[in-house]
Order: sequence, then C-alpha cells, then structure tokens
Amino acid sequence: MEHHKLDTIDQRILAELQANGRITNVELSRRAKITAPPCLRRMRALEKAGYIRGYHADLDGKALGFEVAGFVFVGLASQNDHDLKQFEERVRSWPQVRECHMLSGEVDFLLKCVAKDLSAFQTFITETLTAEKNVASVKTALVIHASKNEPGVPLELKG
Repeated sequence: MEHHKLDTIDQRILAELQANGRITNVELSRRAKITAPPCLRRMRALEKAGYIRGYHADLDGKALGFEVAGFVFVGLASQNDHDLKQFEERVRSWPQVRECHMLSGEVDFLLKCVAKDLSAFQTFITETLTAEKNVASVKTALVIHASKNEPGVPLELKG
C-alpha cells in the first residue's frame, strides 16, 4: 500500500463514498468541490493506496431469510502461530461467519455469524465449530436486535 497524506478533498471523497458507494463521479466531484476528472483520479489513487478496500451492497439479512444473528466467543487449546492461522483459514471457509476477530484476553476469537434459523445456528456450532480439533471452548450470544450498524470509520471533515 502506498499511503499518502490525506487532504481535505481526499477526506471528503472518502466520507461520501463511505456513505454511498454508488454515488456517481459527477455527484462525488460536486460534493468534493472539484471537477470530475481530478475527482476520478483521486478516487483511483485512494483505491490504489489501500484506503478504499471495496464497494459493497448493504443487504437485509432478514429479508433474505437469515433470521438469526449471533456472536460466538471461541477459545483455542493452542495459541501458537500455526494453530491460530489454521483456525483463521478454516473460519474463512464457513459462509455463516461474516466477521472474525482475533482478540486479546480470555477468548481468542469473536465470530459474527448468521443463520436461517436457530436450528441451523445450533447445527453450525455443534457440528462444525466445536468439531474443530483446536477449539477448547465456545460461548454464544444471540442478537435480539441491532441498535446501530454503521460500517466504516468515523471521518471528521474539516472545511
């Protein structure tokens, strides 16, 4: 990644794209207060530098039949580098796991999972996750409802 110092225009471009990844370049340039060609060049440079990792649609899981969301706290029997990497590799192959975070403290990983129903969630936990050879402990917490779901980072715009 080739990081460069972000100026006010770059920050405006990032904030607008984070809020609406489908914004047209013409509208983006208007909001960034520059013309369209340099706006597109800046956006491409921000992508190349790694500030923009991708563009995604925010899908409604419940509308698509995923009625259950839960967090899973996983403790491993061994935390050596090979075992941690092997667990992360396995997690990437499980479509139910939407996020995986390695943690410090009492648990090794926090997984955000979705499932069609409670039975499917339980089956994933008991037949897939706990069946992994290095998994020592699993604790789950089902989501009742989400009060906030804001992707990205809080960008403070100046000027």
